[in-house]
Amino acid sequence: MKTRDQIAERLAACGYIADGELATAISLMQMLRRPLLLEGEAGVGKTEVAKALACVHATELIRLQCYEGLDQSQALYEWNYQRQLLAIEAHRGHAEQIEDQIFSEKYLLERPLLSAIRRGTPPVLLIDEIDRADDEFEAFLLELLSDFQVSIPELGTIKATSIPHVVLTSNGTRELSDALRRRCLYHYVDYPDVDREARIILARIDGASAQLSLQIAQMVNSVRKEELRKVPGVAETLDWAAALVGLDVRDLKDRPEIVQDTLMCLLKTHEDRARITREVSARLLGRVA
Repeated sequence: MKTRDQIAERLAACGYIADGELATAISLMQMLRRPLLLEGEAGVGKTEVAKALACVHATELIRLQCYEGLDQSQALYEWNYQRQLLAIEAHRGHAEQIEDQIFSEKYLLERPLLSAIRRGTPPVLLIDEIDRADDEFEAFLLELLSDFQVSIPELGTIKATSIPHVVLTSNGTRELSDALRRRCLYHYVDYPDVDREARIILARIDGASAQLSLQIAQMVNSVRKEELRKVPGVAETLDWAAALVGLDVRDLKDRPEIVQDTLMCLLKTHEDRARITREVSARLLGRVA
């Protein structure tokens, strides 16, 4: 098993700057072969963990985006009904002869969950925003995560060719079941501290100096402490950093007007834009080193 520091280094090489607890969680996830449940506010980088993990393992990322009303057929498999009907039409009068054929692999449409367990090389399976799916889908998911096999009535039981690296994310819009939590390792992803966010900017934004990255991280940290409707996440920080670098800003204090004009990258509601006035922006900028 790779150590926590080794995991952190490999994630950093893939552009993800992890804290020690997350690196430990990933290390244990791999040792115990258990799914990892990442919970936290939107925009803190939960989905990026799965992308970085796929990079670390040099493997495919398979993503299931959850939403209200998601059912098994959309997540697991469907039959290609149009092709089946065409085949039946082509063999009109001999439908019984092709019944076994039309319920064969040729007409099976893999969806993310089935696709993930049939890969020869273990992929990273990202089950994104599981809290948006309903209780029935969550119950179905428990069985799959326990046995990594599925039953297709027409084909029988399909067992996993390889066990995927499973990452689940949740924004906390509803409470997940105790049964799901018991089957997973757990890590809460919080907003990064100033130093780590500065390292993230350095790693992800070409042309950002160490000084500018630190100033941006300090400014964003101060903005997050204001009473906002939508607190900016790491993705917004990176957008803002890219905009400032593109505008050739090298020191935030030298370009306060640019700082204010580009806050649209961070603030995504009318109320938040109105709250961070030029006076507030100047006050926050005064805290920047």
